[in-house]
Amino acid sequence: MTPARIRRLTLTNFRSYRAAQIEIGDGPVVLTGQNGAGKTNLIEAISFLVPGRGLRRATLDEAAFTEGDGSWAISAEVEGALGLATLGTGIEAPAEGQSANSRQCRIDREPVGSAAAFADHLRAIWLVPSMDGLFAGPASERRRFLDRLVVAVDAEHRSRVSALERALRSRNRLLEEPRPDTHWLDAIEHETAELAIAVAALRVETVRRLQGALAASKNVQSPFPFAQIALQGNVEAMMNDLPASEAEDRYRAILRGNRARDAAAGRTLEGPHLSDLAVVHGPKGIPAADASTGEQKALLIRLVLAHAALLADMTGYAPLLLLDEIVAHLDPVRRAALFRELEELGTQVWMTGADPLPFAEIADRAQVFEVAGGQVARR
Repeated sequence: MTPARIRRLTLTNFRSYRAAQIEIGDGPVVLTGQNGAGKTNLIEAISFLVPGRGLRRATLDEAAFTEGDGSWAISAEVEGALGLATLGTGIEAPAEGQSANSRQCRIDREPVGSAAAFADHLRAIWLVPSMDGLFAGPASERRRFLDRLVVAVDAEHRSRVSALERALRSRNRLLEEPRPDTHWLDAIEHETAELAIAVAALRVETVRRLQGALAASKNVQSPFPFAQIALQGNVEAMMNDLPASEAEDRYRAILRGNRARDAAAGRTLEGPHLSDLAVVHGPKGIPAADASTGEQKALLIRLVLAHAALLADMTGYAPLLLLDEIVAHLDPVRRAALFRELEELGTQVWMTGADPLPFAEIADRAQVFEVAGGQVARR
């Protein structure tokens, strides 16, 4: 297995950085500095080099340097699945009175259609503090988490999810009309069912593979407990018993039969847009939401590590891991175990933390950078 690596990262007018560049060698990357110094901004920049909207799900104009002209750019020299490549993305300055321009993506300075093309060179998984409440939060957050896992496998999944959301909105608008055009409804429901099954199929397959990876790495002695996961939803259950084409026809019939009920509710009441990822704390056999805060964090780390290992097995290349404030609330035993597992995984990992002390155990083999005032310096 070969790890994908960023060798040089360059930021221009991105977030708190007017201009910054860092050179990366081997070993884990540790970013330290006071809260608000810009550590998360650096790993967010990397997250823009894979499909999606980045780890903060920011709008394009939000990523621009506050004192700049509204443009921003990110560039990285990458050793990836296709060898050496330069990935770049950003936006140009918007015209006066206009909103942000569309995002541009380039590989070796040549334009590509979207960030989905970056997946041929680089894949990344991240864990950020906002995800700590994942198991106790709304189902929509777990769907988004799952879709991020799916996108790491299939870069086109995000576009299918977006297309499904647009189709559902179109159907809902039609149902608001006193006498909706049934021909238009038929057409929209045909498209909706096709997209719904495609989205659900990839989610089902990803959960199946990930559950297999979790079972294979099961270790009752690990401070990161094994998890049992399952996808809950009517469409997903349907796909366990029917071929995709029959499931598509069945869901299309459900949409047609539920028109009156969905019109009254003002939304579509059945479909993969309402699915949920169920997670169980393996050793205790309880829902993850009922575990302690520390146990939930440990479960989340186990899921992310298992997914990274799964991606490496599937593609032959270990993905980047972006871990924001990962050690802040880990006890010494879990912290040491995390460092061991990351080393065994063999991926390039970027970690942030306000205090450099928790990273002392790996300081001799890590690349530690101090972040302050829009500058990044090697310690």
